[in-house]
Amino acid sequence: MAQTEIDPLALDRQLCFALAATSRSVIGLYRDLLEPMGLTHPQYLVMLALWEHDPRSVREIAGELRLESATLSPLLKRLEASGYLRRTRSTADERQLEVSLTTAGRALRDRAREVPLAVAERLGWPLARLEALKDELTELLTLVDGI
Repeated sequence: MAQTEIDPLALDRQLCFALAATSRSVIGLYRDLLEPMGLTHPQYLVMLALWEHDPRSVREIAGELRLESATLSPLLKRLEASGYLRRTRSTADERQLEVSLTTAGRALRDRAREVPLAVAERLGWPLARLEALKDELTELLTLVDGI
């Protein structure tokens, strides 16, 4: 009996496809959970960054989220219009724009606390398994960044 050859170009064998398809689907889960809060997934990421460190420069947020300033600026404008953050010129360097949470932005954190648990629940995975997957993806990102 002849052994079947594995096609290295088969779509279902491609890491890039598995990552892209999974990313779209997982972000869709988040979208459903964030919509009642009036947030998009990219806006949620900005808020997460600010909930960790407030205030921050636009450059710091862009670096952490791996976004270009041209992509980040409209997100910040919409979040500011929603009353969740404020953008001001840095007193130390007027070329720098500083972003800080408003009272409403800080309060939104309490509502967002449920999001990670709800994602795990919808997936049917325990948080520990999701954390392990996240650690693997972070390791992969570090490897790719080093290439």
